[in-house]
Amino acid sequence: MASRYNSERYYSPTEYEAFTRIEREERDAARAAAFRPIVYICSPYSHGCINTNIEKARKYSRFAVDKHYLPITPHIYFTQFMDDTISEERETAVFMNFVLMSKCVELWVFGDTISAGMKAEIERAERKHMKIRYFTEELEEKK
Repeated sequence: MASRYNSERYYSPTEYEAFTRIEREERDAARAAAFRPIVYICSPYSHGCINTNIEKARKYSRFAVDKHYLPITPHIYFTQFMDDTISEERETAVFMNFVLMSKCVELWVFGDTISAGMKAEIERAERKHMKIRYFTEELEEKK
């Protein structure tokens, strides 16, 4: 922390102001670097091969992290302890997905296939005026 006095104990307001500004800029830069907008990853789960879809969702999540976003990918997480084939559990998971989606700034849709679950997520994002971005399976943004 900067001191108002130099190493010889003389009052030095110019040095103090300069070092204080440098410390503030470094602190602000560290805070800005730590901020990561939260994005909701939307990709198929049960449409096709589930294991392949989970691997793709992991890849999409990693892509978001590499782009300095914080990904929310519920179909990786909730399927670890909930059964998608039981309608009551699926309904509960869909509800929780929507709660998590409400915390996100963007919806990222991956791939060319839009499953029924994805369609519901996209429609909800549209109703909530959420920014939606579309990506290919090769992680290229569609325009």
